[in-house]
Amino acid sequence: DWHLKENAREHHTSKFSGDELVVRRGQAFTVTFNGTEQPEQNLIFIAETGPKPSKATKTLATFGISSTASTEGWSAVLQSSSSNSVSISISSPHNAVIGRYRLSVQSTASGSPSTARLGTFVLLFNPWSSGDDVFLPSQAECEEYVLEEFGIIFAGNKDHISGFGWNFGQFQGDILDICLSIMDRSLYYRQDPVTDVSHRHDPRYLGRVLSAMVNANDDQGVVLGNWSGTYEGGKNPTSWTGSGEILQSWKKSGFKPVRYGQCWVFAAVLTTVLRCLGIPTRTITNFSSAHDADGNLRVDEFYDAEGNHLERGADSIWNFHVWNESWFTRNDLGPSYSGWQILDATPQEQSGGIYQCGPASRNAVKEGEVDLDYDCPFVFAEVNADCMYWNYDSATGKKTLILSKSTEIGASISTKAVGRDDRVDVTRDYKYEEGSTKERDIFKKARKKLGLEDKFDPTAPTPEEIEQKPDISGKFKVAGSLEVGKDLHLLLVLANLQPYPKTVDVKMTAWSTLYTRRPVREIWKDSISVTLSPKEEKQFPIRIKYNEYQQQLTTDKTIQVTAICHVEDGIQVLVQRNIALDNPAINVQVLGEAKVNKEVDVEVVFTNPIDTEVMDCVLQVEGSDLLTGILELRIPPLKASEKSSTKFKLLPSEAGPKHLLVNFSCDKFTDIKTFKMVNV
Repeated sequence: DWHLKENAREHHTSKFSGDELVVRRGQAFTVTFNGTEQPEQNLIFIAETGPKPSKATKTLATFGISSTASTEGWSAVLQSSSSNSVSISISSPHNAVIGRYRLSVQSTASGSPSTARLGTFVLLFNPWSSGDDVFLPSQAECEEYVLEEFGIIFAGNKDHISGFGWNFGQFQGDILDICLSIMDRSLYYRQDPVTDVSHRHDPRYLGRVLSAMVNANDDQGVVLGNWSGTYEGGKNPTSWTGSGEILQSWKKSGFKPVRYGQCWVFAAVLTTVLRCLGIPTRTITNFSSAHDADGNLRVDEFYDAEGNHLERGADSIWNFHVWNESWFTRNDLGPSYSGWQILDATPQEQSGGIYQCGPASRNAVKEGEVDLDYDCPFVFAEVNADCMYWNYDSATGKKTLILSKSTEIGASISTKAVGRDDRVDVTRDYKYEEGSTKERDIFKKARKKLGLEDKFDPTAPTPEEIEQKPDISGKFKVAGSLEVGKDLHLLLVLANLQPYPKTVDVKMTAWSTLYTRRPVREIWKDSISVTLSPKEEKQFPIRIKYNEYQQQLTTDKTIQVTAICHVEDGIQVLVQRNIALDNPAINVQVLGEAKVNKEVDVEVVFTNPIDTEVMDCVLQVEGSDLLTGILELRIPPLKASEKSSTKFKLLPSEAGPKHLLVNFSCDKFTDIKTFKMVNV
């Protein structure tokens, strides 16, 4: 008798749904067995894990019954015994290897030892235990970062932050088994299974290994990335609403990478796996995130004379990028670098020859300690790199600096609040205030540590170029709503900074982009010539009609508008704005009170906001403990302004606050997402 219910309650593992014992390390659990005819002191227990268990690798433990639990190794203490059964409390050390164990008992009573296999159990990290490397003192944070199956991932851009729900589902079905098999399919395990398993006591090691395994690069991992804008042969990354479907597909296909993911998908799947194994983990969104491919803490963007954003060089600035933070101690670096550690499963740059990233100590990133393990320079650049905008002439190959910005990168770094569906800004935990001397000092310190201060960089702008002052300033203002289906209204505001008139030739373009700002299709272009009186400010209205952009828009619903201003006898001025459009709304209502094991109706209402019919309408619904798997409903076409109402039933399986995730798509609108909290 594994005392499944009682042990699970004590070990915070009640949400796992299987019939195998799941417990956390460094904490006692009880087993009762019968068929022992002899005194208990003759019993020896054997706990073993991995392919070739040994005491040297700490994957094999043998222990007899003692009077008190050991704080060092495995131990067994007698709880009670009767004529034919015995109850034993078994404890594992705080730093035990995690994974699936085989437990057997050996008795030596009749002179010749006989061994009986008791079965298997799974041992996980224990954030509730002060001796564990993942110990998290706050109960509320343990609830959120280990036990919570719902999350909010922030997206959009720094001027317009939006969030969507995600079902991590770490306790559903066979997700635990899948997470254990992810570890056994890593390159590290394939090369040397014995050593790999012996390192599984260490969250640092596992975090790094799993950051490699969640992407398909190198190791046939879980998710295949695709940033092309076309997603044939797989699912569009924006269409997923939870990790369960992805992990199940990976297993069902015989462990073939699931198509397709982008950064938030990698981060969400890694959150599921790490929470499942007991490592406190959350998703982090960084707005205006730098991908510094050449490691010079600088990202370069190039534009032609017409204002088109050119794809030159490997650097890029993403509207947003999502990674993970996991909580554990850094015994390798010292106590001041413990706490939140950055892991990133999105395959951007290789580290140690494979696509993995982290753990990088967040404190080390903030203090510019870029020489500390692992991958600190890359993460430091994501939130701190300087930005250079260049005009590139393809005919001559000449590039001219338009402007440089040191405060552009790493804005509104965001995560979900503990216990609430709100956004929390953690930018200050990544860097000192932008524009402060402390922030610039840290940037110089990082450059120095990377050897960038002392070496001549022929690609860098000269101090004179950086110091030049423009004669005019410009910005795009949004006038009206930013919604798919509506015309886009902007104002280009130009101001003459000089006490004498200035003539300006303005070339404007608008392109549909991916969230990585990669230009996909041209939507619109225009040019104007203006003369500005001394110190004058003028506004020029711009209207991009829905029927102009509708065909060109990507499923990321992002548009980059650029104006390059050629100023008479002055330096060029670049004005740009990245626009993230919102989808129209969908409304979700729970009709009645939600109770465990009682059906309750839900109604989803969508009104077609445009003046043409929408077709191929599909509604997808999921939610842990509210329904099993994913419900997919087809909805008939909707004429202009027509309203649709769709009803379906939920059958809640557990009490408490649960989240229902709804995703509506049709030929004109992709992945309109919302979530609804349901109190069961």
